[in-house]
Amino acid sequence: MTGFMDKFLIFIGASVVLVPIFQRLGLGSVLGYLTAGMLVGPQGFKFIADSHGVLHFAELGVVLLLFMIGLEIQPRKLLTMRKELLGLGGTSVVLCTLVFGTIVWGFGLAPVPAFIIGFSLSLSSTAFAVQTLTEKGQFNTEYGRSCFSVLLMQDLVAIPALAIIPVLGSTQVQEVSPAQIAVYLPIVLIFLVLTSRFLIRPLFRYIAATKTREMFTAITLFVVLGVAALMQKIGLSAALGTFLAGVLLADSEYRHELESDLEPFKGLLMGLFFIAVGMEVSLDLIASMPLQVLFASLGYLGIKSTLLYGAGRLFKLNHENSKLLAINISQGGEFAFVIFGILATSQMTEGRTLEFLTAVITITMAMSPLLLFLNDKYNLYKFKKHKLEPKYDEIKDEAPQVIIAGYGRFGQIFGRILRAQKIPFVAIEQDPDQIDLLRRFGTKVYYGDASRLDLLTSAGAGKAKFFILAIDNVEVSKEAAKTVLKHFPHLKIYARARNRGHAYDLLDLGVTNFKRETLDSSANFVGDLLVDLGYPPAEAELMIGRFIRHDEIMLLEQYKVRDDDKHLVSVVNQSTAQLEEVLRRDSQQSYINPGKA
Repeated sequence: MTGFMDKFLIFIGASVVLVPIFQRLGLGSVLGYLTAGMLVGPQGFKFIADSHGVLHFAELGVVLLLFMIGLEIQPRKLLTMRKELLGLGGTSVVLCTLVFGTIVWGFGLAPVPAFIIGFSLSLSSTAFAVQTLTEKGQFNTEYGRSCFSVLLMQDLVAIPALAIIPVLGSTQVQEVSPAQIAVYLPIVLIFLVLTSRFLIRPLFRYIAATKTREMFTAITLFVVLGVAALMQKIGLSAALGTFLAGVLLADSEYRHELESDLEPFKGLLMGLFFIAVGMEVSLDLIASMPLQVLFASLGYLGIKSTLLYGAGRLFKLNHENSKLLAINISQGGEFAFVIFGILATSQMTEGRTLEFLTAVITITMAMSPLLLFLNDKYNLYKFKKHKLEPKYDEIKDEAPQVIIAGYGRFGQIFGRILRAQKIPFVAIEQDPDQIDLLRRFGTKVYYGDASRLDLLTSAGAGKAKFFILAIDNVEVSKEAAKTVLKHFPHLKIYARARNRGHAYDLLDLGVTNFKRETLDSSANFVGDLLVDLGYPPAEAELMIGRFIRHDEIMLLEQYKVRDDDKHLVSVVNQSTAQLEEVLRRDSQQSYINPGKA
């Protein structure tokens, strides 16, 4: 027990320190877990020696991950993915297997082990790719669905491969033959369909009726681990089995509860899985031949991403989605470690070669979040570099008396009343969507930035008398106010303040004629409430008027001490007490008691 606790503390401690740092740097949690594994593992500071045992236990995280993914995909939805599965997924596996197999064959390996290694290199990491898609909220995008289709197809073809590969080795004795798997698999699928419909769902209903939350969690874990154990017994992938179980329960009324119960276990075990993968990295081998490992890793990523990009374009994905597909699943996968183990046991390939390939695949896993990070930075740079200046409307001087900057819900009230009174004005709005909406209804409004001097000049600000500052964005509003105050001081500004903080900013600039956008409307609405509570309309109107005047006075008082928290709290408390006293006196002078009208 002491040894287990020590390992647990090491895992948690390393994760708590490193993962937030990597997330803050924008590199993602996966790279943080990998680094933690490298540091605490047998190749690092040697805090933990048994990396294989940890990896086998942590694979439960992948099992839970695939089950939860299955919960998101209903059976009929899975059928609609057959084009992506067989087309995009199948093509990418075949292309990568042929290319990598040929390359390995060229390095002197026999054809059979060369193409087995080529097949293992065609596989990607479901755990890494899905974790990244989930973190970025891209799982349900077009490229996210394409990624998952390829990953699922890889898992599907890996299952028979794991059964067939040992047969190809002369010294390996198989516990379960391919013929047995061919018989067992349909039986297990039928068993899963029947038990999910007639046993598991009624069992969930029974447990839910007891209102014992921990028992629901226990039965959920029992189902997932039971299916995983059953699939392993017949020589199939536990992850695929739990995925199928999740698909069969996807339309269950308890789907969301299953997800919430398993999420904590999945998160912890996935983190442990990534740590265990990091522990598997042979730092000694990398130190002895760093350039070879680095060039092999970069070459692997380059070739695989090129093939995946080509497959994406072949199946009608656009350039950006094909590129993201290639980057997100260009790393090696967990199944490769299993295949390498079979090759080592069957003595089809020497151990040093497999150790080298294991290091390469692990490094590509570590590089995957870095590539995505660099791609995001490149896209941001490209966007900033090629960002075009908006083509604003040319405004002709219409000799307006009023200029309205910001023609949203606030500015339109001014415009409608001014138009009704035949008072000439020019309306300027910066939101292109708002412009389109207004023009569909025949409203005359100009597209432009009201903080720009040239635009205000062409709009007739030099001759106008009033400037209505109704811009929604606080920063743009302040910039427009600065431009008007500096270049058109004759304009009287009527400003919209979004809140108290915006009001303070306007006061700093010298704008004193402003209204907070919700004060009058909300206060007058309270007046309606007071009338319904029994106050006479005249008294309610008087009270609301006093409240608004008092609040405006207090705003100016609070503005003077806004940077001194201690004095600000004191002023707020005093103003609250004064308001209560004023309204109490008004109520006492009332000629009718509330509630008796």
